[in-house]
Amino acid sequence: MKTIATIFFIFFIGMNAQAQNNTTAVKVETMEMTIGIETTTVLNLENTTEVARLYKFKNARVTKALSFTTKRNKAQMA
Repeated sequence: MKTIATIFFIFFIGMNAQAQNNTTAVKVETMEMTIGIETTTVLNLENTTEVARLYKFKNARVTKALSFTTKRNKAQMA
């Protein structure tokens, strides 16, 4: 009886899904806008001194962090 009720329920839901009438078309009004482009240049004549660090190897910290090994990484004999 439970299987018959389940099949009837699925059939009923399927028929209701097919009976939906969604043919309404929505029209959207578009409007045109112009884009104004203004460019201004500002010259910075101040002398600024910046310090940059120089590492011997590229991404030294990253490679060191990614190359760690644990006890479980080692191969074990069965």
